[in-house]
Amino acid sequence: MRRILFRTLLALFYYVSAKHRLITLHNLFRAFPDKSISEVINIAKSTYRHIGDMAAEFFEIPYMNRTNLHEYVEFEGLEHLEQALDQKKGVLSIVAHFGNWEMMTAALPLAAHPMEIIYRPLDSVILENLTTWVRTFHGNAMIAKDGAARKILRGLAKNKIIGILVDQNVATREGIFINFFNRPACTATGLAGLALYTGAPVLPAFMIRMENGRYKFLLQPMVETIKTGNNEKDIFLNTQNYANIIENIIRKYPDQYFWLHQRWKTQECQKKIRK
Repeated sequence: MRRILFRTLLALFYYVSAKHRLITLHNLFRAFPDKSISEVINIAKSTYRHIGDMAAEFFEIPYMNRTNLHEYVEFEGLEHLEQALDQKKGVLSIVAHFGNWEMMTAALPLAAHPMEIIYRPLDSVILENLTTWVRTFHGNAMIAKDGAARKILRGLAKNKIIGILVDQNVATREGIFINFFNRPACTATGLAGLALYTGAPVLPAFMIRMENGRYKFLLQPMVETIKTGNNEKDIFLNTQNYANIIENIIRKYPDQYFWLHQRWKTQECQKKIRK
């Protein structure tokens, strides 16, 4: 019933909010120029349905436990996480607004280990309190983005898993421009900087909705950190590599990405994009 309710609400939102509908369609047209208008519109509508499903499932997260976890999620690649933790340097996890990123906060601690989540506080106090309660219900810790560096370093020193969303638009003073879906996208460099400074392994993690309605929690192999000796170049190359990993998974499941976000909002002179 919740799924029907939220799907209906999101379907209405698709038509009522012209701003977000146009952002979604514009992003999809630019990301997939080879697709027809009807294909892009179908992906957009499917994206809204997916968000509706996520909203409905959000209320299920506190009820997930080790006994019923298999009803929601199957896992692939947990061995990669254990191999990364065996290095005793902590783990930096690449996370994106893809699939059901909220359910990841329950699935990982129930199946393996809790994590520390880097986040930006929401503007609404009510929503902030609700999401924090849900995300920490199964043992995770939250670290506010501003001033997070010391807490992250302490967490890595204790061999913790640090989850970092790396697919958001940032201001020019906060990031660098890399290529994302053949467009310059201003991207935070914190993950690359931490990987280079600490030597902590980097592990991509995605929660993919399957056709049967359940999810596959995919943990990909560790990503090699590129070190050329030129710090500025290394920051760019590694940040670009992370973006490529996210783009590849989105291309396989385009309707499971949060296209409503203005990912390419920050603009900059093209000459500053590295070739």
